[in-house]
Amino acid sequence: MKKKKVICIGEALIDRIRNKSNQGFTDFLGGAPANVACALRKLKIDSTFIGSLGGDEYGKKFITKFNELDVNVDFVQLNNDSSTRVVNVDRNQFGDRFFSGFEASSHSCFADEVLSKKLIEKKILNLDKSFLETKYLVTGTIVLSSPISAETIFFLLEQAKKFEVKIVIDLNWREVFWDHSIFSSEISKDSRVTLIKKFLNHANVLKLAKEEASLFFDDENPLLISKQLSNRPDVIITDGKNPVAWYINGLQGITETPTSQKIVDTTGAGDAFLAGLISKLISSGYPLNAIKIEDCIKFAGVCGFLTCLGEGAIEQQPSHEKVNKFLGSLIS
Repeated sequence: MKKKKVICIGEALIDRIRNKSNQGFTDFLGGAPANVACALRKLKIDSTFIGSLGGDEYGKKFITKFNELDVNVDFVQLNNDSSTRVVNVDRNQFGDRFFSGFEASSHSCFADEVLSKKLIEKKILNLDKSFLETKYLVTGTIVLSSPISAETIFFLLEQAKKFEVKIVIDLNWREVFWDHSIFSSEISKDSRVTLIKKFLNHANVLKLAKEEASLFFDDENPLLISKQLSNRPDVIITDGKNPVAWYINGLQGITETPTSQKIVDTTGAGDAFLAGLISKLISSGYPLNAIKIEDCIKFAGVCGFLTCLGEGAIEQQPSHEKVNKFLGSLIS
């Protein structure tokens, strides 16, 4: 059986993005793993989302969106004792976003902090069946800021490895999640970095931003970063509109990405990039030479770029046809 499915694990949350006029905010469905799961479906790849949502209106909106895109929700947990997290997102004049905190919740914690291992274990037979068809498991590091969700992700990683599922980690360092957590606010930054860096040893593929490479590895060379990790993973380093540096299948290179003055909002661009890369790795196979690696990175770059041309992450994610049309216009 050829494995073609992807499981995305972690947070689904609301991006409350400041309007251009600065007169208010607009709410968009978001959260890196949720974004990747949705982007993959638009690229014709079967995806499953595993995460915990509040039993609130936002949680229901996520279920509706997942169903609309045919993202598998068999392992989604609805928790009535917590709320779906709402992140306040501000933007600068270039469309780049930064997190300015969270909306207050009437509960003691957010739903993404209480992803339950026990509830997963109740569906273990279905999970194992799903892993049989799964090529990649995608997760980030925000789940580590809560010991409840952390226990669950480590359990899922071990289960996945039994079925030879490849682990993709998007480092996605968001210190504000640690600072505002009842579980991890007292943990020092050095301890957080150490915990995350140890977690990265599970990766077969590691995606990170240039500033994350500097912080966690004191290096911006993907080959040298790979050598610091036990699995010697493929490493992809993004840097906004600047070229992508990569070390894949023992080869190293730098690939230009499309850019434009029409950038509106960069929210979710990295997630669309990652979904584009994974979709190519599944549809075209593991790239055996530099030309094929370049093709994968260029496709991923267009996915990220097109997502920036409007507001919100999931709404702007391109279809497979739209990406190929854009790539065709570059050639002609």
